[in-house]
Amino acid sequence: MAIYDIAGLKVNIVNPHGRTEKQAVPYLAADQSENQHIDITIDITDKRIKEAMAEHPELRQDDWEYMLTGSDFYTELINFNGILLHSSCIVVDDMAYAFSADSGTGKSTHTQLWLDYFGDRAYMLNDDKPAIRIIGSKVYACGTPFSGKYDYSTPKVVELAGICFLERSTENWIKQADTAKAVFNIFSQTVRKLNRDKMDNLFNVIEEIFAKVPLYELGCNISQDAMLTSYNAMKR
Repeated sequence: MAIYDIAGLKVNIVNPHGRTEKQAVPYLAADQSENQHIDITIDITDKRIKEAMAEHPELRQDDWEYMLTGSDFYTELINFNGILLHSSCIVVDDMAYAFSADSGTGKSTHTQLWLDYFGDRAYMLNDDKPAIRIIGSKVYACGTPFSGKYDYSTPKVVELAGICFLERSTENWIKQADTAKAVFNIFSQTVRKLNRDKMDNLFNVIEEIFAKVPLYELGCNISQDAMLTSYNAMKR
């Protein structure tokens, strides 16, 4: 048994190994006593791993434990007004900015420009799968151990200034996102294999996030001008 502080929740990951254990170290809770309240318990059995490996033998057992642990966490997160958003999430001056797009579009390259420009004022909260969670009256972005192959994450919970859907363009531009398109974009970048109750909860959480957080569409090239275009429009 190991207890972690992830996205403002107490998470018990039962007997973690390898990559899962290594990437979760910064999130270890100071209190490891067994009598405390646990919000989420994740127990990945050998049977589940073997079944997954039978379908995709090209992936190692360690990879499957890590991916299944992350999948279980984000599925349960929906019960706590939270969602997974496949994105690169940067923090500048204690406000978080999430850039979401399909893999290979350039979201990590874009946020690296923010890190280069702002220096000590900025850090990466999560470069692949931040948790977005409603806590009280505000929406927060949260670091998690499930942060992609390079493990760029920080164990913090930071108010979210905006969500930006990124696409490549020769010209740099930014505009408010169309709501209908934004629903599709977020739905395509979050957990979707859910039962009916969790799917209803997911849409409720997304609807509330949309009501509280500005949404943008960004066309950009890989340049400092692209970074400044997005920051100047989104900054809070």
